[in-house]
Amino acid sequence: MEEISAGGVVVHKGKVAVLRKFRGEWVLPKGRLEEGESREKAALREVREESGLRAEIVRYIGYVKYWYQHIEGDKVQKTVHYYYMESKDTNLIPQKEEGFTEAVYMPFDKAIHYIKHDAEKNMIRKTKYFYNKDRGK
Repeated sequence: MEEISAGGVVVHKGKVAVLRKFRGEWVLPKGRLEEGESREKAALREVREESGLRAEIVRYIGYVKYWYQHIEGDKVQKTVHYYYMESKDTNLIPQKEEGFTEAVYMPFDKAIHYIKHDAEKNMIRKTKYFYNKDRGK
């Protein structure tokens, strides 16, 4: 089985939007593509649904692939495509139905420290690089 998802590293004034799951781990907003949906549209939709933020894509930053075991026992290869996004929104609203208890903006380095998965940490590092590069830093 294969699953394709998309998500965003959303930046506002040098801080990254991160979500806290009910078990306490911090993650980036992401989710599965719906039928006929582009990766870009899925990433923007998932960011909006999971964090409440309206964002704009700045650039594609990469993807990660991994295997996980589906609840029914099947092994699934998942590919998640990430986009560097910017938002003017400051009112984060965690999607409770998906198990998110908190949504906040954190400085890049703090987000890298708290994010659970190394692949997501790397996406934040890439976004930080482009964010600083775009500002001549």
